[in-house]
Amino acid sequence: MKPVVKPRSKPRKRKRFRAAARLLRICAWLAALGVFWCGYLLWTINSYSPPNPLPKADAAIVLGAALWDNEPSPGLQERLDHALKLYKQGTVSNLILTGGLDHNGSTLTEAEGMRDYLLAKGVPADRMVLENDARSTYENLLFSKPIAQRNGWESLIIVTHDYHAPRSADIAEFIGYKDTVTSGFKSKVLSSAYNESREVLAFTKWKLDAFLMLIGIRSPNSF
Repeated sequence: MKPVVKPRSKPRKRKRFRAAARLLRICAWLAALGVFWCGYLLWTINSYSPPNPLPKADAAIVLGAALWDNEPSPGLQERLDHALKLYKQGTVSNLILTGGLDHNGSTLTEAEGMRDYLLAKGVPADRMVLENDARSTYENLLFSKPIAQRNGWESLIIVTHDYHAPRSADIAEFIGYKDTVTSGFKSKVLSSAYNESREVLAFTKWKLDAFLMLIGIRSPNSF
């Protein structure tokens, strides 16, 4: 009786090796694309510069940020002080304060906390309109647009920090804002490295959300 000859396993090993090599190449390409994308976004964020001089506008949209015990956080105070400067200079005549309840212990919406801060700085109440529902930059701008339209404000300035300005401008363009500029400034109290890194993730998420809206998978009002 002849012994049973086992089939050689080399072809199977070669197939497994080729599959592993293919997977490794795909992972390497994805990693390279990820590095390129992050580098591109960091370049976009750091290459931002505000218009100089800043044109006069009907109103400024002040994008909200966290309240601390119903008081604007240091970063939000910077945005409000920048908006106050534009108001006092006569660059804008009105302010749209946008931001909802952030559930961090505050009982006021971001917009209400912003209003109280500016009232104490001498801005008349009738020069401020509150948007109390937004919980993201997209919603800040989406919900502020009809407010501007109802008041007949056509030219607008978006007020935020410089690292946040490119994404804000991109969202505004996507929503259909016209005659709008973004006035971003460098923070003296926030960490640039932390916020720029966080902004890369936020910008990536926004681009994905925008793509899903364009192809109809996500509703523009589903945020």
